Amino acid sequence: MKKLLIATNNKGKVKELQDLLKGVDVELLTPADINLNLEVTEDGATYIENASKKAVAFAQASGLVSLADDSGLEVDALDGAPGLYSARYHPKAGASDADRRAYMLENLKDKPRPWTAHFHATIAIAINGKVEIAEGACYGEIIPEERGSNGFGYDPIFLFPELNKTMAELDMETKNRLSHRAKAVVNAIPFFNSKMGR
Repeated sequence: MKKLLIATNNKGKVKELQDLLKGVDVELLTPADINLNLEVTEDGATYIENASKKAVAFAQASGLVSLADDSGLEVDALDGAPGLYSARYHPKAGASDADRRAYMLENLKDKPRPWTAHFHATIAIAINGKVEIAEGACYGEIIPEERGSNGFGYDPIFLFPELNKTMAELDMETKNRLSHRAKAVVNAIPFFNSKMGR
């Protein structure tokens, strides 16, 4: 069975990607599994640049086919912010996910609701010196109170209005059908089946 390295140190992303990829005929590895300690600076101008940079760096360091993602939350009332800077959306260095959520809500408080938004995910797979790309998105709105504990990042304040549930209130099975990352992985499955061989 071919090996695929999940090129992230984010435990929440690792858990999601492991679940999303369980139907793919590859052996999934994490950086911890191979004692790889690598941090990649996300300084690209697009999700594709950041995801590709991470995938290539982990592939070069490990010698394995590597999958990285870059994702962000784009809020219409904030002109698409935080977008690429979702993980760094706070003036304080070392801010937590909760700090970033509170900062976003502070910036939104004088804006009329609903605060429509979408999550975007780009997956990059580095294989044999090339990079394959797949993308996905999901749409909803930001709400002013946190709900749910199944998730990370902005999940507790991102609502699916048709379900009246936040991303953090979804069980893993539902999240892995509706999320931006899930849709990007689904779009990458044909690549896995053709290039990594069933």
